[in-house]
Amino acid sequence: MTLHWIAATLALLLGAWQLARPKGGLWHRRLGWAWVIAMAITALSSFGIYSAMPLFGTFGPIHLLSLWTLICLVIAVIAARRKQLGVHRGFVVGAYLGLLGAGIGAFAPGRLLGNLVF
Repeated sequence: MTLHWIAATLALLLGAWQLARPKGGLWHRRLGWAWVIAMAITALSSFGIYSAMPLFGTFGPIHLLSLWTLICLVIAVIAARRKQLGVHRGFVVGAYLGLLGAGIGAFAPGRLLGNLVF
């Protein structure tokens, strides 16, 4: 759970920084790779967290988002390497918005963070 939270927070901060800064160049690529790694760790570590609404074993709807996030990251990296910047931008922004949505959902009533904070 700690690894998931740290990676998600890092991805949230790096993603905001990347979206606010000029695109292209060495720092965009370096921070982009850091963001991709943080997002991948966030998604992969979610599979070790039990779902409150299991669909298959201990996995629930949020795990489908994690799987989709991993797919989006692969597509975004391939698109960037192929200079398909519109595709890259769409999948990166979409993955970041998914991260924001999952983060907001984590604070919902009845969820662990929601119970801790409220």
